[in-house]
Amino acid sequence: MIAETASHIPPGLILVVGALLIPFIRGNMRSVYMLMLPFLGIWQLMQMDAGTYGIISMFGLETTHVRIDKLSLIFGYIFYIAAALGVIFAWHKRDLVEQASAIVYIGAAIGATFAGDLITLFVYWELTAVASVFIIWAARTDRAYKAAMRYLIIQILSGVLLAAGAVVRAAETGSVEFGAIGLGSPGGILILLAFGIKCAFPLMHNWVQDAYPEATPTGTVFLSAFTTKLAIYALARGYAGTEELIWVGTAMAVLPIFYAVIENDLRRVLAYTLNNQLGFMVAGIGVGTTLAINGAVAHAFIGILYKALLFMSIGAVLHRVGTAKGSELGGLYKSMPLTTVFCLVGSASVSAFPLFCGFISKSMIMTAVAEEGYLIPFVLLLFASACVFHYAGIKIPYLAFFGQGSGKRCPEAPVNMLLAMGITSFLCIGIGVYPEALFALLPYPVDYVPYTTSHVVTLLQLSAFSALAFAVLQRTGGYPTVQRSTILDFDFIYRWIAPKVLGWLLDRGSIAWETMRGDMLGMVRNVIKVMIQSHGSDGIMARTTALGASAGAVMALLFVLLVSVMF
Repeated sequence: MIAETASHIPPGLILVVGALLIPFIRGNMRSVYMLMLPFLGIWQLMQMDAGTYGIISMFGLETTHVRIDKLSLIFGYIFYIAAALGVIFAWHKRDLVEQASAIVYIGAAIGATFAGDLITLFVYWELTAVASVFIIWAARTDRAYKAAMRYLIIQILSGVLLAAGAVVRAAETGSVEFGAIGLGSPGGILILLAFGIKCAFPLMHNWVQDAYPEATPTGTVFLSAFTTKLAIYALARGYAGTEELIWVGTAMAVLPIFYAVIENDLRRVLAYTLNNQLGFMVAGIGVGTTLAINGAVAHAFIGILYKALLFMSIGAVLHRVGTAKGSELGGLYKSMPLTTVFCLVGSASVSAFPLFCGFISKSMIMTAVAEEGYLIPFVLLLFASACVFHYAGIKIPYLAFFGQGSGKRCPEAPVNMLLAMGITSFLCIGIGVYPEALFALLPYPVDYVPYTTSHVVTLLQLSAFSALAFAVLQRTGGYPTVQRSTILDFDFIYRWIAPKVLGWLLDRGSIAWETMRGDMLGMVRNVIKVMIQSHGSDGIMARTTALGASAGAVMALLFVLLVSVMF
């Protein structure tokens, strides 16, 4: 009876509704309750069979509130796993705003994953945006408040584009089904732009680096797992095989490298790494073959794990030391040995080192790109892969734990943080050693063998050359100096240039308006003066009533015409 009832509840709704009780629970029981919700959600998923649920017709359109298939299931599972890991990592927190908003945020992301139509998707899409803003605000700093407001504007824009695209598509096709969309219509283009904003396409990407590092150490772990991966799921659902995405993904993988190398804030470096890894997923979706889609989905699954692990390790450093600036860290392996080990596992995973999870999925994408003959994207993605090891595999652990000592000494991370990092590390290594467990969850049957001599040798060569380049540049002083500085990215346009240009235009417009207003008032005064002179007791128009009235009417009409032309 309970299982049957659970199968009729939309996935994710348990978390959204369950968050309403969080304010009434105190102390450790609140954390226990929050941890219970993801496990309850996974149990619910296991009670549901593949298919569609909650089909409702309204306004002549058919909405499908829940669609369960292998593509949505794998994202649902990893979202619940990430939720549980995030709750454990944040076990010590007693911040009601962050805790409640995080659970709503996770529930909304899961609900969107199982949405079968664009209207339901839009509702959850906007709920993720609003809830995640409160996670950023929970840091309670001026920088966090401003970053959250910019983040909200961008995410709401994504929602507006999604709504507009859904309306246009409904008019075009008579359906709001969330399936294969493509770029063959204006509605499809609008929806792609909506997904692109949330996926951090080039020129739309800076909200990640702007907002995520301003959240708390625990809040950033939640943020890193859901928003962009929800967009990856949406792209895989609606735009698989869209060739333009290959080039978009390649640009996403390459462009962040140059910023990550010179960035000082290690959480911001990780944010650029997030952009980079999303690029591999988008490129795989663009290729669109079964191997490529499996690789992109696997990389999203795995990316949630190793990215969460890296944000956890640097978050633990921030929690204990009070800073994540590379220029202010170093030598922490003595004080935080376990955190150091976990960070190295995350670095090896993101660098796609053999026997770690990243190797499995990234090699699938690279093989799919090569098999379809996309030579230039393949070479650029290979370059991007080598550079990831350079700045994520080496730079982050080096600056935080092994670099020149900063003299800072601190206790090891709290037990709950270590437990979350330990479980995540186990999953990263476990999938790397036994990938068949992940393959069983992928959308299509897998006949791919990741551990071949050519795959392993190629990756080891790339890693060796990248490590050698880092060592040589460090020894010769050619590596960019890590220092406190502001890095100008594309957000410089809308954060600095656009407001100044808008202010200048408003200034010029105000001056022009005042000039025009003065001219118009002068004209009105002159017209009134002429009318008084002509219609006064001694005026010429006063001598003949009919003549005066007619002339007055003509002058009034001319005056109205003049005003209408000028405005």
